[in-house]
Order: sequence, then structure tokens, then C-alpha cells
Amino acid sequence: MKKIWQTFREAIRGVPRDYTEGSISKAVILLGIPMVLEMLMESVFAVTDIFFVGRLGPNAIATIGLTESLLTLIYTAAFGLSIGAMAMVSRRIGEHDPDGATVTAIQVLALGAFVSTLVGLVGVAFAPQLLKLMGGSPDLIAYGSPYMRVMFGGNIVILMLFLGNAIFRGAGDGTIAMRALAMANGINLLLAPCFVFGLFFFPKLGVTGAACATMIARGIGALYSLSHLVRGPGRVKVKRRHWVLDPAVMWKVIKLSASGTFQIFISTASWIGMVRVISNFGSEAVAGYTIGIRVMLFALFPAFGLSNAAATMVGQSLGAKKPERAEKAVWLAGFYNLGFLGVMGAIF
Repeated sequence: MKKIWQTFREAIRGVPRDYTEGSISKAVILLGIPMVLEMLMESVFAVTDIFFVGRLGPNAIATIGLTESLLTLIYTAAFGLSIGAMAMVSRRIGEHDPDGATVTAIQVLALGAFVSTLVGLVGVAFAPQLLKLMGGSPDLIAYGSPYMRVMFGGNIVILMLFLGNAIFRGAGDGTIAMRALAMANGINLLLAPCFVFGLFFFPKLGVTGAACATMIARGIGALYSLSHLVRGPGRVKVKRRHWVLDPAVMWKVIKLSASGTFQIFISTASWIGMVRVISNFGSEAVAGYTIGIRVMLFALFPAFGLSNAAATMVGQSLGAKKPERAEKAVWLAGFYNLGFLGVMGAIF
């Protein structure tokens, strides 16, 4: 028991470690603990809004459900670029080339800013039309358009938080990513009821208040994460000379991310299609589906954390010219995930 506690403390503290050497199982566990906790924090984000907004009625929950189904396009871009970021950063770290990892980080963040700007402009300009396209009733469209505009208009903080954390995960500094989301979650838990119900000196904004709280919280988390790229103790350290666009590296990130992005898009497109079908049965049906999906995320996001640990091990091991170590790490992480999801399935 004492050994388990020591391993847990070491993982949470984020003690610098060369993951290309030593025990593979310990390396997966040390990487996996902060990454699983990080994804658990992401799942808390998913249910916080529903917990408070649920008191406003089915139209409010349905607004979040319809908007989130379209926001999956942003998450698709975030997850897709994260794949390229983690692959390249971990590879450079495995090659003991932190400068190359930093150059990659800057290109990934620049791509994220470009994508979020395009998506934000479309979402803000066409929020009512998008809700109508998703089958929203006239009342829901009038009620939910401000919420959608805030979420799409501030989507850059979602992408920056995702990508900043992906860079740290690839470098093996998952503890920083975990702390960023823990901070963002704490702020969201405090601000959400204040903005939704108008507590203290805050305005009563209803469902739009949930969007404001989320964007502020994620924005602060993103600033915390990105500040560690400049001044933090992590392996990736951004200097003034790194603030230059490198089309060659940027194109490599795009190529690495493309297949993963398309794979994720297939699943998110099916989600959008499912929500569109369910919207035909009214706001209550969309609300029920939205709550169910948010609960399911408590099982799925930690599983993503273990897969991220495997991805980091693969990248760093390949960079260190140790493909056998990469393969063993994947099988081990897959075995851990099998056990975790099996238990969660039994509970559900």
C-alpha cells in the first residue's frame, strides 16, 4: 500500500523522468495517473453545466445539447491537432531535442488559433440558423442563440487549453495539464451558479450564464497552461526566437493530424446526426439524451487519459529508437483500459 501511495504522489508531483528507460508498467502508470485525472476534470466540466442549468427546464438543457453537438466540430479539431502535437512533441523529446519540440508547439498553437477564428465567426454569425438546422423549436432558438454565440465566440480558449495540455502530455509533463484543468474546474464550479442564478453581484443570465462561466474558467486554465510554456518547469520552454511560423513543421503537423481528425469526425458526425433525429421528439427528449451522454463521459474521458499515456510512451520510445518498448506500452495501457471500462460497464 505504501508503494502504491508513493507512486501516486510521484505522479501527481510531476517529478521529471526519462520515460524511455526503466520499467514500462511504472512509466505507463506515472504518465497515466495525471492524464486520467485531467480527463476526469474534463468530464466534470461536462456535468457542471447540466447540474445547474437543469433547474431551468428542458429548453435550457436542450440548448446545451444542440449546441454541444455542433461544438463537437471544435472538439474534433482540438482532438485532431492534439494527436499531431503529441506525436511530434513526444518524438522530439524522445530524441532529446526539446528545441524541436518547442518549435512544434508554436506551430500547433498557431494552427489552433486559425481554426478557432474561422469556427467562431461562423458560429456567432449564424447561431439561430444552426440551431434551426439541428431541429430546434422557435422558442428554443430564441432562448438558446445567445448561449451558442458565447460558446462559439470563445471557442479559442477551448482549443488553446486542449492544445497546450496536449503539448505537455507529449513532453511527459501531464501534471501541468492536470493542474490547468483542476483550476479551470474550480473556477467554473464557483462561477456557474453565480451567472446562471444571479447570485451576489452577478447578473442573472440563465443558460447563457453557464456559457460565460465556462469560457472564463477555460480561459484562465488556458492562460495557466500556456504560461508554463514560457516560464514553467516543463521540458518545452518557449523563447522569443521560437515565435516564428515554420510552414514545413506546420504541414507535418497537419499531415499527422489529418487521419486522426477524420476518424474522430466520423464519430462526432454520427453524434450530430443522432441529436438531429432526437430533436424531432422535442426538448424533453434532447434534454434526457444530453444528461445521459454527460454521465457516460465520466467513463470515457478517463479512458482517453490512459490512451494519451500510451501515445506519449509510443512517441518518446520511437524517438529513442526503441519500437519494442513502444509496442509493449500500448498493450499494457490497453490492458489497463480493458479492466477500467469493464468495471465501468458493470456499474452502468
